[in-house]
This record gives sequence, structure tokens and C-alpha cells, in this order.
Amino acid sequence: MIIVLMGVSGVGKTTIGQLLAADLEIPFYDGDDFHPATNVAKMQAGIALDDLDRADWLHTLHHLLQTLHTSQQSAVLACSALKASYRDSLQGDLPDVEFIWLQGSYELIHQRLQQRQNHFMSADLLQSQFAALEVSADIMTITVNEPPAAIVQTIKAHLHLQPHV
Repeated sequence: MIIVLMGVSGVGKTTIGQLLAADLEIPFYDGDDFHPATNVAKMQAGIALDDLDRADWLHTLHHLLQTLHTSQQSAVLACSALKASYRDSLQGDLPDVEFIWLQGSYELIHQRLQQRQNHFMSADLLQSQFAALEVSADIMTITVNEPPAAIVQTIKAHLHLQPHV
């Protein structure tokens, strides 16, 4: 199974993803690490990415998921995946991809982003991410009001996972 933790920047995708992957003893990938330099520069300049900016990035991430699937390897990927079309691009025809939306209020996430250092995503871009966010009832939703370890346990229980997946 490939678990994609999705949501706006600052919601905790990386923190929770790293903890979940470590607990399950599977690889963790941060979608931010796959952004081309032009996307990073745009975000550092306070400019929101558009669908065209994200297209190659999503293609690269889909290729990663295909490679993992082909090698029958489980993994956790942290990726905003804000729109349904982005999730469709990521998943393609792969059957073993599970999206989990990490959800938090604008106020909570904005506060986190203002406290975060050494990240290219500015708190000023948060509103654009909330505006782009599309979720559906078939995506597991976890609020991020609990400590990360508790969120990991909730995800594992929902997916019926034990270590060594």
C-alpha cells in the first residue's frame, strides 16, 4: 500500500508521514523534495503555483508511485494533492494508493506556518492553498488537533495496519 498524506502546507504531512513510515518500517518521501527549482523559486517569491506549474511535479511523483507499485513496495508520500485532478494524476491506474487528508483550521495552520523556519512555502500563500483544496467523502479525513503520534495511531487503525507492512 502507498499512503499519500495530503493537505495544505503546514498541516503536518511531513512530521506525521515520517512518524508513520518509521512505525511501519517503510520508506517516506516528501513531495516537496521533488519540486523543480522553478516551482521553489516561485513559492519563495510568494507566488502561488498553478496547474501548469504542478503538472511536471505530479508526473514525477506518479512515476515514483508506479516504481514503488511495480516493485511491490509500500511507502508514505507527503504531498499537498489539493485538487481531485492532482490526486487522479498521482494515482493513475494504481490500485494500492490510499489518500488521507490531514485537515486543520486556517487559523491553526497559519500560526504553524508563521513559526516554521527554513521552508520555501510562505504563510502568505496559505489562502491560495485553502482556495484550491478539493476533498471528497471517499477520502479519510484526520483533524490535526491531536499530537502527531496519536494521529499516526488513528491512521494505522483506520487502514488496519501493523508494523512491517
